[in-house]
Amino acid sequence: MTLWEAIARRAATPGSPWLDDGRRVGLEALADASILDGRLEALRGRSVMIATEHALTAALALIELDGVARRMVLCTPGLASEHIPQVVRDAQVDAWVTDAASTGPPQGLGSISCVVAHRVPQPSEVDRLGETSATEWILLTSGTTGGPKLVAHTLASLTAACARRPRGEPGAPIWSTFYDVRRYGGLQILLRALFFGSLLLPAAADEPPREFLARAAAAGVTHISGTPSHWRKALMSGAAQQIRPGYVRLSGEIADQPILDALRAAFPHAVVAHAFASTEAGVAFEVQDGLAGFPASLAGTSAAGVRIDVSRGTLRIKSPGNASRYLGEGAPPIKDGEGFVDLGDKLELRGDRWYFIGRSGGIINVGGLKVHPEEVEAVINSHPKVRMSLVKPRRNPITGTVVTAEVVLVAGDDGESGEGPEAPAKRICGEILATCRERLAAHKVPALIRVVPALEVSASGKLVRRDA
Repeated sequence: MTLWEAIARRAATPGSPWLDDGRRVGLEALADASILDGRLEALRGRSVMIATEHALTAALALIELDGVARRMVLCTPGLASEHIPQVVRDAQVDAWVTDAASTGPPQGLGSISCVVAHRVPQPSEVDRLGETSATEWILLTSGTTGGPKLVAHTLASLTAACARRPRGEPGAPIWSTFYDVRRYGGLQILLRALFFGSLLLPAAADEPPREFLARAAAAGVTHISGTPSHWRKALMSGAAQQIRPGYVRLSGEIADQPILDALRAAFPHAVVAHAFASTEAGVAFEVQDGLAGFPASLAGTSAAGVRIDVSRGTLRIKSPGNASRYLGEGAPPIKDGEGFVDLGDKLELRGDRWYFIGRSGGIINVGGLKVHPEEVEAVINSHPKVRMSLVKPRRNPITGTVVTAEVVLVAGDDGESGEGPEAPAKRICGEILATCRERLAAHKVPALIRVVPALEVSASGKLVRRDA
């Protein structure tokens, strides 16, 4: 079954899904309509790059092209122009779909260019119930340096976790997400909404949290997802109280205990879940007990076709949701010899629970001793006056590197309490330092803690770690 066929079946039932990025589009319109202006047949069997300005246009194009195109390449927003030739080459792109009339196809493509309007679907004469074939879905990773990796999925692998429906409000959930639907995390929520929900309301590009959450509140959103950094920014905005979800989901970064506790306090009647997933591994599992990490009993188990392995010190997953391969000449294998995808998350067993201490590639070396920034951040974030933090290295003539930290304080604790402009921040930094000395090895304790007004978050919703 193609994505369009699945949605067409749902369109005939009450509560059929909608997409809404500020203007609502009912998906039942796609039963006999198109955004491609009758060009769909010309794209049959081709490798199509979807490079749109608007996320809604990309979502509608995915629905139309699944089962028609040989391959769909979903470009992330803001993909650097210098990386486009690599994507075209590695994915053998021979067609281009965009919603910007001023943007032509990549140089040398010279094939079909389909410019679509940013508008609701229009009547179409294309018979999409004709011959169909399995379409390969290509997602781009969001690395901070170098060209993106091209990760190959199918609709089956992308929807493997959809059957594991989350607890929350009864009935058809109304989904929303801070993620852009052109990235893996957002695409997962899009597919969940299309298969099980009644509406998907994604955040618009650069939309302030206050405005996005106001839209979510007006739509009656019941299920909402984002990274821990997304949620910290939402809590900092003071706008999180506008929504009353029954299910709150975190993924994409390590969810430490402070952010889980903060969300539990903000949404006392919601299920607060943190999921473990990556573009390559798919959705592994989620934890709903309100605690960081996951129960040791999950390791080595196999449920719903998902096998979890921690024997090598990192989280490895084998499941129907795994991607099949990377595209491109000389690309490394996506799975190891046992068929597992390694998420790269380092683990530590404490009692009967596994905890994430950091990423394999983000280690700070202090005189030959290893420091995972996320482990230090979890301690810093445990201070009640800290909303979020970023730990990074700083050069040192003796040890080569020392640990430093930048922190964003809870609103009202940044030096405006009548004690003078610097006194509260200085006191809080001293308290944070004392906590770090109490709970961390000496080489992990920050040599410098600095209060900043904000921390940079990437387009994918993660803290920007330029030194990782």
